[in-house]
Amino acid sequence: MGASLPPKEANLFKLIVKSYETKQYKKGLKAADAILKKFPSHGETLSMKGLTLNCMDRKTEAYELVRLGVKNDIKSHVCWHVFGLLYRSDREYREAIKCYRNALRIDPENLEILRDLSLLQAQMRDLSGFVETRQQLLTLKPNHRMNWIGFAVSQHLNANASKAVEILEAFEGTLEDDYPPENELCEHTEMILYKVSLLEEIGAFDKALEELHKKEPKIVDKLSYKELEVSLLSKLGRPAEADKLYRVLLSMNPDNYRYYEGLQKCFGLYSESGQYSSDKIEKLNALYQSLSEQYTRSSAVKRIPLDFLQDESFKEAVAKYIKPLLTKGVPSLFSDLSSLYDHPRKPDILEQVVVEMEHSIRTTGSYPGSDVKEPPSTLLWTLFFLAQHYDKRGQYDVALGKIDEAIAHTPTVIDLYSVKSRIMKHAGDLTAAAALADEARCMDLADRYINSECVKRMLQADQVTLAEKTAVLFTKEGDQINNLHDMQCMWYDLASGDSYFRQGDLGRALKRFLAVEKHYTDISEDQFDFHSYCLRKMTLRSYVDMLKFQDRLHSFPYFHKAAIRAIRCYLKLHDSPKSTAEEDGMSKMAPAQKKKMKKQRKAEERAKKEAESKSEESTASGVSKSGKKNVKPVDPDPHGQKLIQVEEPMAEASKYLRLLQKHSPNALETHLVSFEVNMRKQKFLLAFQAVKQMLKLDAENSDSHRSLIKFFLKTESTSAPTTEAEKLRWSVLEAERPSISQLQNKSLVEVNEDFLGRHKDSLVHRAAYAEMLYLLDPSKKTEAIKTIEDSTDKVVQTNGAQREWKLKDCIAVHKLLDTVLLDSEAASRWKSRCAEYFPCSTYFEGKRSSVMPDSVYNSSRKSNDNGDAPNHPMGQTEMSDGQVEAFKSLSVST
Repeated sequence: MGASLPPKEANLFKLIVKSYETKQYKKGLKAADAILKKFPSHGETLSMKGLTLNCMDRKTEAYELVRLGVKNDIKSHVCWHVFGLLYRSDREYREAIKCYRNALRIDPENLEILRDLSLLQAQMRDLSGFVETRQQLLTLKPNHRMNWIGFAVSQHLNANASKAVEILEAFEGTLEDDYPPENELCEHTEMILYKVSLLEEIGAFDKALEELHKKEPKIVDKLSYKELEVSLLSKLGRPAEADKLYRVLLSMNPDNYRYYEGLQKCFGLYSESGQYSSDKIEKLNALYQSLSEQYTRSSAVKRIPLDFLQDESFKEAVAKYIKPLLTKGVPSLFSDLSSLYDHPRKPDILEQVVVEMEHSIRTTGSYPGSDVKEPPSTLLWTLFFLAQHYDKRGQYDVALGKIDEAIAHTPTVIDLYSVKSRIMKHAGDLTAAAALADEARCMDLADRYINSECVKRMLQADQVTLAEKTAVLFTKEGDQINNLHDMQCMWYDLASGDSYFRQGDLGRALKRFLAVEKHYTDISEDQFDFHSYCLRKMTLRSYVDMLKFQDRLHSFPYFHKAAIRAIRCYLKLHDSPKSTAEEDGMSKMAPAQKKKMKKQRKAEERAKKEAESKSEESTASGVSKSGKKNVKPVDPDPHGQKLIQVEEPMAEASKYLRLLQKHSPNALETHLVSFEVNMRKQKFLLAFQAVKQMLKLDAENSDSHRSLIKFFLKTESTSAPTTEAEKLRWSVLEAERPSISQLQNKSLVEVNEDFLGRHKDSLVHRAAYAEMLYLLDPSKKTEAIKTIEDSTDKVVQTNGAQREWKLKDCIAVHKLLDTVLLDSEAASRWKSRCAEYFPCSTYFEGKRSSVMPDSVYNSSRKSNDNGDAPNHPMGQTEMSDGQVEAFKSLSVST
């Protein structure tokens, strides 16, 4: 570096490098300018100056200088290395790799460049290149432990675990007998455990166990040692030894569910499905009874049997489990038992047990069969549990009765208001749910979880302004909305995006949904720093697990939901472009209104330019002496207006569709949006592929049926193929049609009739049949409506009327009647009918909903619509006297 410079300037060049490494950017710039004064075309100095400017957020100048430096000294590995670092800082990893490779052509044995290249190859999952680079590093510097470990990890990631084991064994051969010293015991332990896990991965269980026992004295992580040992013993078919070891582990942590699962496997009493024969249930019951005597304070040993016990045994066990928790007052009891509702008979037994307890406590003050008097709070928590139970079963009236009684019993328990809010949400009154959640929040202004729950309810009720003001109470001072974004608060982005989408504000909705995608990109980028850190600190097993996690990152629910909803926004933009809608609206306006609209647009453009200039000013001024930015630039598009001005919405939708198809191929919704996108793009073979995938995943789903009918109706109604491509497409569809069982020797009308015959008792499926009947033959509109109106709701009698119809399905049917079948009278009749089924629903204007004039929640709804500021946590802003009085009166009334 700087070899072509005189001694004085060469020292200055070293100072530039040192200043860059110590983040003293001003000092580095001064030294660079001093060199360039005498040697203005020195490539390496130009490049280093550009790199320094990049750190001061002057990217345009940085790229110009670095490109000029490469141009002036194209054979300098320093210039190419700096160019790579510049691209890397902007996450242009592929371009950075190209620059590093150019640098290595000039200096093939440069360790620093090789190391930087290997990090980028690991980041981009260029595994064959990663292996090659790590091998070069090991060849050049074999006495460095990190190079051995890096080469072994690269082979493991490249699906060559056996080679990785050989490399680790070769490295161990270079170590002294007394290795490691005291200060490296933890790192050496990690290497041994990593090697054993590699042997386990390739199926060499005997060798892995032998290695583990041999190296036991050098392993300081005894818990990991025992867990790895018991795993190997189980895989080697040595259940007696594994049983003993699992009991040792349970004595260390008797609430670890994985240990109980492993213990069951030792006895051949484990089932992935959770289904057991009566003989196995008896053996499992005996096992857990003995364990419960040994681990009396363990909650897991009491909870696990509830999953496999049946009938009377279950009734007895669940009563025994619930009683102490109700007495103690554990709010999370229902959440703990919620998985039992997936079993067919257990919810009824659970209801019977708790109702008996409630009756006994009311009459005798104690549990059934007990003489011990319970404290008054036991009845409260029993009512609390029952309210959640009836809510889960869709019996909202009974649930509200129980929770109101609990509130009357003890009106100061916050959890009661939170649960009532949840019940009201499920019953369809989102405004009341938001008001109740806000009431719970006001009872404890320092509780962040309750604040977040309140924000979610407000967003569900489309009270976005108030929700934002409430959410930022727990953020830092300053630009609080951006703080929410920096915190990667994805539930907030999704909920607010949904609210904007419902209100028709596609710009803001897209802004929120794409923010979630940005969070996932940031999470993926965050792994970069760990590529070198984990190899240095020897956290090898965690490192490999992290890389595997990153590889399936986009399969997680938040990204799936955000991508689906972003695609829905783009579909809506494609179907009704904003410009067309605006032109239609302008043509209908009076001249005075047109003039006013033009003025408004000019004002918006002016405000946008001011925001952009303010952003530039903050970028320029917000740089400290070290070059760090202190002030974040203002968002030039806070409302997402640029996002909805995209020229090709389907091209944008396709980007997210590809990610969904790669990471969520087993989700029906992925293929549903694929069908919708490709039908709009006239990509019929891709649309047909989506239909086939839907039928494969769930052939009886109403969306699968709709897509099947729509696809073949569209293809059959198209004109005869003329081009070679069209003829080829037609021949493929004709060849594939017999493979679809629903279509064999049947017309589309017959397929639709068969579908109704199989699902005549399902409202959702009858609605799908009616929609397709109208699509196939618009003259049968009356018959389609009659099919829907003839649907009957089955009522299951338990301790109250539990209907099979779901609120969201009834809302979807109403929208179908109103917007697709275009029959306002039928929609009105359906609305009146559903208002009786769902009396709390605001959508159907039920008689007990908050839209009624006499509702207790009307005042709070008006206040929320005005966007009044909420109370601040930690007592930083006290409630006004009026708010206190309103809060007290609301508590008394409930």
